[in-house]
Amino acid sequence: MRTLVIDTATAACSVALLDGGRVIARAHDVVGRGHAEKLVPMIADLPDGGRAERILVDCGPGSFTGIRVGIAAARGLALGWGASASGYNSLALVAAAFFADAPDESVSVVLEGGHGEVFVQAFARDLTPLSLFASMKPDAALAALDGRTAVGNGVRWLTPLQADLPVVEALPDAAEAWRLPAALTDLPPRPVYGRAPDAKLPGGITPPGLAA
Repeated sequence: MRTLVIDTATAACSVALLDGGRVIARAHDVVGRGHAEKLVPMIADLPDGGRAERILVDCGPGSFTGIRVGIAAARGLALGWGASASGYNSLALVAAAFFADAPDESVSVVLEGGHGEVFVQAFARDLTPLSLFASMKPDAALAALDGRTAVGNGVRWLTPLQADLPVVEALPDAAEAWRLPAALTDLPPRPVYGRAPDAKLPGGITPPGLAA
């Protein structure tokens, strides 16, 4: 069964067409912003326009806008193609890619969280979560590493606090999604923001469905 993977939850915009554990085609670009303009042409350039029986999308945590772009595309394509749609956690994907090339028995994924905070979650080598993911200040994130290597695009916030900290810069890549076990790819295609959004309704109320 072919699977189209969409990942727009961070500064990277990536897509991949998978057949089981085989990557048929892939595209990955660090765009920062502008995922909405980049994503559809990237999918269209895949074989058969990316058409697949299943669509897998990064639900976050990460960028509010990026997450929504990816999920909207996944839902729309699933509806148009009669395909199934499900999601995965961005932190788990980064961990899975890290373990493919590293002998570590555990790792802490650290992704940009906005407003000077980072999203942090620790994983064992079999991708069992060793902690709940949380958005925290860099000093708290450093303490939460507990000696583990830090991997992700949020490590830049930690190295000024500890120069000899073992870190690996990384972003989620859709082509690595085949490494995730089935139990980590069955999220409903809904945003996992990780913290409350900046936007508020009058009176400081968080819009329904957008809280962490």
